[in-house]
Amino acid sequence: MKKTLLSLAVFTTFAAQADEGMWMPQQLPQVAQQLKAAGLKLDPASLTKLTEFPMGAVVSLGGCSASFVSPQGLVITNHHCVYNSVAVNSTPERDLLTNGFLAKTLGEELPAAPGSRVFVTEEVANVSDRVITPAVAKMKGKARVEAMEKNQKALVAECEKDAGYRCTVASFYGGLEFYRIKQLEIRDVRLVHAPPSGVGKFGGDTDNWMWPRHTGDYGFYRAYVSRDGKAADFSKDNVPYQPKHVLKIAKEGVKENDFIMVVGYPGRTNRHRLPSEVAFTFDWNYPAFVKASGETLAIIERETKNDPAAKLKYAGQVAGVNNYYKNRKGMLTSYAGSDILARKTAEHNALKAWVNADAKRRAEFGADIEAVEKLIAQRDAATKREFFLSYATPRFLNSARTLYRLSNERAKPDAERKSGYQERDLPRLTSVITGQDRTYVENVDKALVLNFLKQYNAQPANEHSEAFDNALGIKPGMDEAALKAALDKVYAGSKLQDKEFRTAWMNKAPADFKASNDSFIKAAVAMYDADRKDEAKEEELAGNIQKAYASYMKAKIAYMNSKGQAVYPDANSTLRVTFGNIKGRDYGADGTGSWTAFTTVKGVVAKATGEGEFNAPQKQLDAIQKKDFGRYVDPVLKTVPVNYLATLDITGGNSGSAALNDKAELIGLAFDGTLDSIISDWDFNPRATRDIQVDVRYILWNMEKVDHADNLLKEMGVN
Repeated sequence: MKKTLLSLAVFTTFAAQADEGMWMPQQLPQVAQQLKAAGLKLDPASLTKLTEFPMGAVVSLGGCSASFVSPQGLVITNHHCVYNSVAVNSTPERDLLTNGFLAKTLGEELPAAPGSRVFVTEEVANVSDRVITPAVAKMKGKARVEAMEKNQKALVAECEKDAGYRCTVASFYGGLEFYRIKQLEIRDVRLVHAPPSGVGKFGGDTDNWMWPRHTGDYGFYRAYVSRDGKAADFSKDNVPYQPKHVLKIAKEGVKENDFIMVVGYPGRTNRHRLPSEVAFTFDWNYPAFVKASGETLAIIERETKNDPAAKLKYAGQVAGVNNYYKNRKGMLTSYAGSDILARKTAEHNALKAWVNADAKRRAEFGADIEAVEKLIAQRDAATKREFFLSYATPRFLNSARTLYRLSNERAKPDAERKSGYQERDLPRLTSVITGQDRTYVENVDKALVLNFLKQYNAQPANEHSEAFDNALGIKPGMDEAALKAALDKVYAGSKLQDKEFRTAWMNKAPADFKASNDSFIKAAVAMYDADRKDEAKEEELAGNIQKAYASYMKAKIAYMNSKGQAVYPDANSTLRVTFGNIKGRDYGADGTGSWTAFTTVKGVVAKATGEGEFNAPQKQLDAIQKKDFGRYVDPVLKTVPVNYLATLDITGGNSGSAALNDKAELIGLAFDGTLDSIISDWDFNPRATRDIQVDVRYILWNMEKVDHADNLLKEMGVN
């Protein structure tokens, strides 16, 4: 195979920090020297084989990472990754969030939240030349987007001829390269075990992104398939999936300075972004997000305060919003005291000077680098204009728009349908649509919409969506009472909150939608043409950005290579490996003091209040008081370790990632970072950046001594 820019980017001398970098597995032989220096005992070349140990045991949950830990499809991940599945199975009478859940037998396991998946990666192939063909390379705007999408759909269809597989074409380096990822899509996922929230969410939002930490952030799913081993929808006749490889639990505990690597599916980083993108994000976008998130949390709290059932329905959303709310606030704080923008600007100016210093480089890259900045400014203006619109749209109006789009797309041959509405998308779309009522309460949704509708409606009339206004019966300048009356009318006129009524629309024709008197269905039909025009404008801009951005990234890679620097791609939810060492910090968040590498159960006792976020279960506190630690006591700490720090490069999506020792044995789960280092999504700082793992010894101790999950311990080969 010809050398790609991705491979060329690592053939140069590795000049980055050893702890920096979310490496694709196939890149690891190029950093073998650094892996060995950090302490890896395996051959780095063995880590490139996605269907072999240990990569074959690591899976994606489509937002979190996880790993197989038994031959019977048992999957370990973070508590916060199974949280919504616990919530949707909870009732005020059987509060699994508070009390935890343990299935002692397969028959006791519960269906995970609607849409839950386990994705097992089996193949990754470079398909850049098949996405950006010579003909596509000459195109721009919407035509370029449509041609690329057509090629990507053909690649996906070719890959998905094998039933039960989900294939995607992922973009690397801002659309410069494309890789096709083939994954077994396991659709029958069941909840097996989650500790009480007083363990799995101990410290709550107060301790989120903080150190020292004492959170038992772990939980278990099981993957099921049909009796012939194929991916299948939930059925009582399904059987546990038998993975080719599982992770072994480390028998020896870890200590400071030990080698560690984390394998998972990090969502997104932004280290190759332009200075203008950095400025827009931190000066406008993140502040707007923080404000909106704070309002969302306050409204949900107010509307569910005296309704335990409603509170459970929104528990998953609250947890998710809270996580990003604190994350973005932490980033803003770190950014405010940094020189990130100045450094990014200087680096960008140096790149442009390098390009302009050579006539050939200037001819190849100069125009695109200028164009990309102007195009991004257009995108930023649209983001500002439409910010409140997404928050101000009722949930079931969005559902109606999705259902009507599906109805129209189904009239086309499958290959010509828009991505997201093909036959391959229907199982997931069906599970989402059918399960919406499990996380919905009308008064909560209406209160959220009204709050943001007021802010949207305060915008100048030329920043309004005429189709949206007409569909909801609102006008610019309306007062709150009039807006509320309009919402009351449109909510009262729809039955989409009823599961049977809603799911029936998945199979109706466009004519049925046009004949409907349901208010949300009527609104979706009325908005359809305007939605397609807006989409076309977005695609025109996106196509032009993709062309210019890919050229900018090609220039940046060439420039960094010319200085002997390695270039790893930003995270994009594909399988990555990061490595380093277990290590504390020589200063704390305020610039003074130090952080030890480990916390222990002593800290759980010290923090426990018996209520709220620090409501550790009494049976756990009793076990700690009795020093009933068994084989899980650390010989140096003289007690059970809970969490530990490491010099790893992770981000959102890494939640639940397997933390492995020098022999690729499971030593914990990555679940968080520290508040002052999460800015590493944009700017990696090796001195400050630390991620947080839950120690596997704490997981096993809780399972054995507190929850008595002996069946699972035996299954994992611990007992």
